Amino acid sequence: MTDLSGDERRAVEAQLFRLADDEYVIAERYTEWQIYAPTLESDLALANVAQDEFGHARLWYDLLQDDFDYTEEEVLWRRDPGAFTHATLTELAFADDGWGDAVVRGYLYDTAERLRLEALVDSSYAPIADRVGKVLDEEGYHREYAESWLERLASTDAEGRVQAAVERLFPHALTLFAPGPDEDLIRDYGIRTESLADLREEWLDTVVPTLDSLGFTVPDPEDVALPDARGRDGTHTDDWYDLHEAFTSTHRELDFDRPTRLRGEEA
Repeated sequence: MTDLSGDERRAVEAQLFRLADDEYVIAERYTEWQIYAPTLESDLALANVAQDEFGHARLWYDLLQDDFDYTEEEVLWRRDPGAFTHATLTELAFADDGWGDAVVRGYLYDTAERLRLEALVDSSYAPIADRVGKVLDEEGYHREYAESWLERLASTDAEGRVQAAVERLFPHALTLFAPGPDEDLIRDYGIRTESLADLREEWLDTVVPTLDSLGFTVPDPEDVALPDARGRDGTHTDDWYDLHEAFTSTHRELDFDRPTRLRGEEA
């Protein structure tokens, strides 16, 4: 177990849970597209993105287990759904008309994820800094994939559905930068080297011009009200509770006492 002060431990744990929860939940959503994506190529590509995100979640959940003595049940399978701190962007069910929603969500999320990870490269908590490089490399592919699909959809009859996805998802994307209860500690201890406000501005400086250049209208961030449920503070949409019930059901039904570690090692 890592030797940290009480407040520093809280800061590290809060950052790790945010990282892991975001990645795990968006991966769960992406798996819903298997066999339903518009082409075989896109089906396989999104399955690979989901696999990567699950792998990233493993890195962060495993740190919580290795360094802070959590069990896998405590970080995932039997954790109260209200204890998860992922942004609501990751948990929303997909719109019925579909693929544009998946593409926009991936672009908004992966652009934010790159900025967050870059702000962890010089983290004061070495185990986080040691893992960031690998995750950044894979996130670059995810972002390029989403951008290429945005460009393709911008010139098709799906453009209107993509615009609807931008309007629906943009307020929830802003929850990626909503502070959690331990945000001040994360910054005070240098766990992350940039503030959420600065990351938000950098994200807006990237996504707004990109979407504008493709002919999509982005809501004015100053006029956008954040959703009532924001994720970081433990408040969630109804979609989350349905998803949580679905992905934990097998574990609960089989009543596992000693679950296998996410990376395949003995618990």
